[in-house]
Amino acid sequence: MAFKPLHDRVVVRRVEGDDKTKGGLIIPDSAKEKPAEGEIVSVGEGARKDSGELIAPSVKAGDIVLFGKWSGTEITVEGEELLIMKESDILGIIA
Repeated sequence: MAFKPLHDRVVVRRVEGDDKTKGGLIIPDSAKEKPAEGEIVSVGEGARKDSGELIAPSVKAGDIVLFGKWSGTEITVEGEELLIMKESDILGIIA
């Protein structure tokens, strides 16, 4: 990838949701919500304390995470739609 996030920011690729409900109904594109789940693509070096000490990020590339519905900024890199957000916008890692 040609994009490297800075500081405590991460790049996330959304994970697409199901096209059907549990009952078998097909959900049209106009009714789908953007998923709040994604895979970490790239991670910045981390935030810095006031003393200048580096705080290492808690996530790494390949982690599947949950994030807030309105979190991040949508970007397009090499034709792929991604999100860039602060690490603090991530709610948790899915094990």
